[in-house]
Amino acid sequence: MSGAALIGAYAADLAFGDPRRAHPVAGFGRLAARVERAVYAPSRARGVGYAAGLVGLAALAGELLARRLGRAAALLAVTWAALGGRSLAREAGDIAAALDGGDLDGARAALPALVGRDTARLDENGVCRAVVESVAENTGDAIVGVLFWGAVAGPAGVAGYRAANTLDAMVGHRSERYERFGWAAARLDDALSWPGARAGAALAAACAPAVGGSRSAAWRAARRDGAAHPSPNAGRLEAAFAGALGVQLGGPLSYGGRPERRPRLGDGAAPDTATVRQAVRLSLAVGAATTVLCAAAREACR
Repeated sequence: MSGAALIGAYAADLAFGDPRRAHPVAGFGRLAARVERAVYAPSRARGVGYAAGLVGLAALAGELLARRLGRAAALLAVTWAALGGRSLAREAGDIAAALDGGDLDGARAALPALVGRDTARLDENGVCRAVVESVAENTGDAIVGVLFWGAVAGPAGVAGYRAANTLDAMVGHRSERYERFGWAAARLDDALSWPGARAGAALAAACAPAVGGSRSAAWRAARRDGAAHPSPNAGRLEAAFAGALGVQLGGPLSYGGRPERRPRLGDGAAPDTATVRQAVRLSLAVGAATTVLCAAAREACR
């Protein structure tokens, strides 16, 4: 029944999206913020204890839920709460619709729900590029990685993985405050996201024809360009999506007023709103393929 639980969780995410009330990920984020205020110091050792303790607590909560509800029911519930496919598709689609309606300011205002970069000066192509890059990266983080850890380690694996993602988003970025304290959270998330990113890139290439893209171009871009990205995981998925969609990603951006230049990923024109919608369809195809494969693997290993 565990394989069916993964299929049910993915179907529930597509049908209903995130739980509307008492979302466990949001609750975990509030707990993590309180713990950070209590234990913060500009120290790697403090950061290691913070990340290990909270991720371990989340995994324990997943295991206790499995003992209370049964493994299949707990896996369905925890995986549904952790998945983010519908919300990702909705937010990307809303931004594309705003751009198609000529509302660049509205699209810029909605973009922080998907990305952390500065948005105030982005033109239409810059907004579309940011959305496509976010859809690609989050296909790995919020869909493939969740299902992979559900197949490998059940409810505890999903809960621990999602906790690591959340901590990375909260304290794993580069800043004066988190350079040392957030180091462990960032490295742990990198390690746990490693298999999902590579599986997601492979599936993006495999699914490319379903959205009118090229398998060979996706494979070529992922192999040629993926490792150049500063993230050991996001680059693989962004490059695979760029190749599959026949566009070029990467280039200049800024975070907190600090300019950066990301390496070129893929070949072709800059993405537009049609590319955004194509990226959403590819993300859904990758999610469906991942669900089937992970459900089959879970059943085979029972």
